[in-house]
Amino acid sequence: MVTVFRLGHRIFRDKRVTTHLALVARAFGSAGIRIAGETDENIIKSVFKVVSEWGGDFSIEFLPYEDWTQFLEDWKQKKGKIVHLTMYGENIQDFQSNEQFKMLQSSREALKQLLVIVGGEKVPAKVFHYADWNIAVTNQPHSEVGSLAIFLEKLIPNSLEINFSNSKKKIKPSVEGKKTYFDESELYE
Repeated sequence: MVTVFRLGHRIFRDKRVTTHLALVARAFGSAGIRIAGETDENIIKSVFKVVSEWGGDFSIEFLPYEDWTQFLEDWKQKKGKIVHLTMYGENIQDFQSNEQFKMLQSSREALKQLLVIVGGEKVPAKVFHYADWNIAVTNQPHSEVGSLAIFLEKLIPNSLEINFSNSKKKIKPSVEGKKTYFDESELYE
């Protein structure tokens, strides 16, 4: 499936947003997240704790910020495609009607070769040139976490209904309070 690339991570400023990007990427079916910036062991621990309890096969990896261009060049050299989520891009509604979007959506192999870039600090102009598609979820200032969730929901079929078979913990949907269970038999209690 899709890999998410967080361009820029500063431990002091970005820890919650980067953690939330990783959690959204996992929950909506991405294979993993690569983060260019300061290595943050707390994010790695948080994400692996979620994966261990809630399931899924999700990877997280940090690389030095200065290596981001080489990472993108390597991705392109392996015939990978790149989507850059930016409020300056083509509107997602227009991209959805594009044949390339439909091909990505319908091909598991194409999704495996797709990298979705979400920026942190100011995104260098070169990113726009590396991207095969610069896509805007909205042309207004907003959160990269929201953009990623909306984009993945539109791109990955049934992303709102993913059931991680290797989960230890699940949620029992309820209109009253929080209900979780660890064993299928608890669902009927």
